[in-house]
Amino acid sequence: METLKSAVPDALKQEISNSTPSQLPSTCASLLDFFHNLPQFHQMIKDLTDPSVALCCKDRNAALEAKLKGNECFSKGEYSNALLFYSKALRLAPVDMDDMEINLVALLYVNRASTLQKMGLLLECLRDCSRALRVSPRYAKAWFRRGKANISLGKFEDAIRDLNISLMLEISSSGKRQIEAELKIALDKFKRIGIPGKKTNQNQSEVPDEPDQVKLQCLLTTTKGRGMFCVDDVSEASLVHKEDPYAAVILKKCRETHCHFCFNELPADAISCASCSIPLYCSDWCQIQAGAPKFDKSSNSFSGLEGLADDLKNYMSDVVLEGASTLDTGHIAEHRHECHGFHWPLILPSEVVLAGRILVKVIKQNRRASADSNLVGFLDLSHNYLQLPPESKLEMHIYSIILLQCLQHFYRTELPISGIMVSKPVILLSQIQVNSMAVVRMQAPEVKGPIYEPGNALTSNLEQVKVGQAVYVAGSFFNHSCQPNIHTYFLSRTLHVQATEYVLAGSELELSYGPQVGQWDCKDRQRLLEDRYSYTCQCTGCSELNVSDLVINAYRCTKLNCLGVTLDRTVTTCEKEKLKLLIDAPTVYSKQVEKLKDANIAEVACHVFESDYKLEPQHCLVCDSYRDLEASCAAISQTVSCCKRLQDAIASNEVPTNILLDAVKCTDLLRTIFHPYNKRIAEVEDNLAQAFCLVGELQAAIDHCKASIQILEKLYGVNHIVIGNELIKLASLQILVGDSAASGSISRISAILSRYYGSHADEIYPYLRHLKGRQDAD
Repeated sequence: METLKSAVPDALKQEISNSTPSQLPSTCASLLDFFHNLPQFHQMIKDLTDPSVALCCKDRNAALEAKLKGNECFSKGEYSNALLFYSKALRLAPVDMDDMEINLVALLYVNRASTLQKMGLLLECLRDCSRALRVSPRYAKAWFRRGKANISLGKFEDAIRDLNISLMLEISSSGKRQIEAELKIALDKFKRIGIPGKKTNQNQSEVPDEPDQVKLQCLLTTTKGRGMFCVDDVSEASLVHKEDPYAAVILKKCRETHCHFCFNELPADAISCASCSIPLYCSDWCQIQAGAPKFDKSSNSFSGLEGLADDLKNYMSDVVLEGASTLDTGHIAEHRHECHGFHWPLILPSEVVLAGRILVKVIKQNRRASADSNLVGFLDLSHNYLQLPPESKLEMHIYSIILLQCLQHFYRTELPISGIMVSKPVILLSQIQVNSMAVVRMQAPEVKGPIYEPGNALTSNLEQVKVGQAVYVAGSFFNHSCQPNIHTYFLSRTLHVQATEYVLAGSELELSYGPQVGQWDCKDRQRLLEDRYSYTCQCTGCSELNVSDLVINAYRCTKLNCLGVTLDRTVTTCEKEKLKLLIDAPTVYSKQVEKLKDANIAEVACHVFESDYKLEPQHCLVCDSYRDLEASCAAISQTVSCCKRLQDAIASNEVPTNILLDAVKCTDLLRTIFHPYNKRIAEVEDNLAQAFCLVGELQAAIDHCKASIQILEKLYGVNHIVIGNELIKLASLQILVGDSAASGSISRISAILSRYYGSHADEIYPYLRHLKGRQDAD
């Protein structure tokens, strides 16, 4: 990319940087003409699309090498390493290659199944055996391994069928004796337990009924464009909206850890694409939905089995053909055009790959509708092209040309390379920048060992990890607010939007896709949203006074026992702008005064209610006492290195006593300078809680955790999800010391999280399930 950017003439760069959406066909055509005569460009396209140099092709030799390493690890009892090597081999193995007259893929699945069984992962073992049989239905060892797994799972009737089929297919006498021994075990156990009850389908799961979604309407607003409004009153914790993505793509950093279709964490028996080595899937269903070719070779599965009873033939058919269903007619396979040895999806940025998936979906939908492939205005979404910096505009031009060149291998007639056509992905990329959502998962700490081990206390912060990027057409109409009244979460790749408070009919429903009130102060929030989305936030949190923006970075008053805030010049300037807007609107001002009084703002900034008050930096907003902030900042700078040493010690899981004691002293100093509700103090208290937990002083850890929560409640409110996350840490510590207050903390956690996730809180927060289990064990 840098080579192409530097090759573009300055005059053309200037033309692109000054371009408007209406000028895009012209600037794209000019860049296209320039690249047409540039050898570096043609070499780049060849590198991205030539299967002979691709990084993602199948490789029999590499697969066999990985298989041998897996065998070595298995023989040494190093089953975790064996699992890694067999999985790598499966990713690289070509579909139609044999190894010692056995299909290599089927052999690898059976080897991995043996490893999974040794590790106690019986369901995963069973699934791998079934996959081996879909590739090679007459593979006696796969039926044998499947029978052993079913014995361990207590499914003796299935085990007997598996072993009988294996017995018929096995040709060696030693192999037959081994099968007969296992068959005797299965028959004996089956006789002891009797006829089992009705067999249930293990693929079916109980899905709780979800409430009806709220009736919404999309309306045009004067300040923020389109927005979503509720037609009727919306109750707290109501499901507002549910939607599957128009298109989605996994982020590069998660390609080895999460399913490329549903974005859930990969199980031990992850499966790959039959034609390339890029995607990994958590299940056969996800593989099918993504459009990846499957390994099935089952068309001639049952020839030459005349001696097999009809019931076993039917059973064999059920096992071999399970999961071989075709795609729904309305489904667009998103991986198929990226396959067949091309590695451009591996190299290009995720948002460019996502743009390619959207383009392909439009083309396929037009084909089905027998319509012309007109990509003009194909997604009715806003974009920020005019506000983009010159560097971004140039990059979007280049990536659009590259993307179309790559897609031409499949859609030459529908995607002709021209200035007009190149301009479409440019706008699409700017739409993705504004409208796409990050699909997130809650990062859960790993829990091992007895329930009362101190190491199983949660000391680190719970964080949401971005695993994918998706475009939700209706979901993109929800506007942003730094004080949102709705919350988004994801089950698989499906977007769920839930109300976090009672919303009156006709009100706008707003979500947060940036920092919220309580996380950063107003000036920092606005700067980030301007940089990321090229717009100035005018939500209620950024246009009205609120306690959090006043105290989050404030200094304390120099007068003893005064809770008034002292602000620096930058914060003061931002809050003055809010006051000016309010004073110019007396009705709004009077209403907000009442609201702020209810929020106890009077204790930190009572003078802001006075119409003639002049907000001044370095002066207390309650008693007007002066504070020398330059001297205060100099004192604070002395604590920075101390706090950093504590954080480094926590990261290393070893906290020396001297570092801990120094940090406590620094905290005492910060409390004399910062306002009691300043977020910096909450962060230091949280670090101290983690440190005291690591050294085994759990009661001290609880005290510091509570001190942090008390500050955060002032910044976010008592029912905010941040408080729920912090209470999980507190409850974890309380259970360890046998504190009866843990039950109250867990009940409060459940109440808070139900506002944000409804009945799915336990599913999204695995650690919460762990806490409840530990509580029940008491």
